[in-house]
Amino acid sequence: MPFRIATFLMASALGGGIATALLNWHYAGLGAWLGALLWLLLDAWRAQRLLNVLRSDAAGLPSRGPGIWGELSERIRKLLREREQQTRHAEDRLQEFLAAIQASPNGVVLLDEQGRIEWCNQTAAGQFGIDAERDLLQHMANLVRDPAFVAYLASWHYSRDVVIDAQGPQQRNHPARLSVQVHPYAGNRRMLLTRDITSLEQAEAMRRDFVANVSHEIRTPLTVLAGFVETLQNLPLDAQERARYLGLMAQQSHRMETLVNDLLTLSRLEGSAAPPATRWTRMRALMAQCEDEGRGLSSRLSSQGHQLSFTLQADSEIAGAPTELQSAMSNLLSNAIRYTPGGGEVAVSWRLLPDGRGEYAVRDSGPGIAAEHLPRLTERFYRIDRSRSRETGGTGLGLAIVKHIAQRHGAELRIESTPGKGSRFALVFPVARLRQAAPLSAIA
Repeated sequence: MPFRIATFLMASALGGGIATALLNWHYAGLGAWLGALLWLLLDAWRAQRLLNVLRSDAAGLPSRGPGIWGELSERIRKLLREREQQTRHAEDRLQEFLAAIQASPNGVVLLDEQGRIEWCNQTAAGQFGIDAERDLLQHMANLVRDPAFVAYLASWHYSRDVVIDAQGPQQRNHPARLSVQVHPYAGNRRMLLTRDITSLEQAEAMRRDFVANVSHEIRTPLTVLAGFVETLQNLPLDAQERARYLGLMAQQSHRMETLVNDLLTLSRLEGSAAPPATRWTRMRALMAQCEDEGRGLSSRLSSQGHQLSFTLQADSEIAGAPTELQSAMSNLLSNAIRYTPGGGEVAVSWRLLPDGRGEYAVRDSGPGIAAEHLPRLTERFYRIDRSRSRETGGTGLGLAIVKHIAQRHGAELRIESTPGKGSRFALVFPVARLRQAAPLSAIA
């Protein structure tokens, strides 16, 4: 301010001095007035120039000059530069936040006061079957026509979620279930959060089926045992009848024991650490134990036995848990023997495939399995013929155990079957878990 006053006085004095020098001292006042007027016009021009630049492009502000307008121009330039930096920083943070929401496995949809879409991530777009760009400002209730969802959105009572079917085109082959929860914010705006609960519902259904199956499998022998016990308590039986009843009771108790052991095996497999990759077992030893168990089971189930053959094409060593490997191999063999009529053929083999992987295979000449049953064979308690399975002592958990053991050892369970021509079950182990066995003479 003092600088502006000084320049104003200097302009007036300069105008008076010029008028006195050119004319005479009588015109000094007029010269001072003209000098002051010129200063005011120049000052107004500089102010207008600054105002025009601010209205059009702040980047075109003149560089710092003398006087208050130069100082003001520089200060405005500095403030605008700081504001631009803050704006860029805020935009970067917003883009990072939106990218994080886009990467979320859950869907997010923002609605305005009228229920129109302001923004949504690609997850929600895929779940609802909408276009994240094309459907902006469209009413959500017009795009998602599920009656439960429309009623929920219009109710304004969002203390709970609503479960609906996903509507995206990818859901045609793989139906999905969505949990949708609405959260109001900023007045009447709303945020929709979606979560795919398909796996949760499937797991819950599997849990219910598992509990129901276990209850059924245990209740059946318990009912038989209770009936026999009541008979033994209330009826006078001779020694032969008593012995027969006691034998049947022993059979049912053995069945319950087998079922409990299989359940414990599954529980141990699901909760234990991964099998070691440094503990090696000879396939020759595993095959020998399978042969002993298979021949014993065959003689118990059929008076004429089965035509059993065991082929070891390569004496390899396999890394893993020996008890688990033996359990998987024995389960496949016992299933083949149980479902193959007496006198039928059951062939067991171990070989190395051309790509270096190892295959343990069990082929039988049994009745075979229809194609529609193959995908479900490894489900717990899934049986094709329940009466046949119970007659032979099966629990319906053998292939489920085999599948878990195969997954724990990085192996693949392959099932091939043709009705009337038998079945072939194979475990294919990865190269990383195999090595050539040392000669027996070297070990001795």
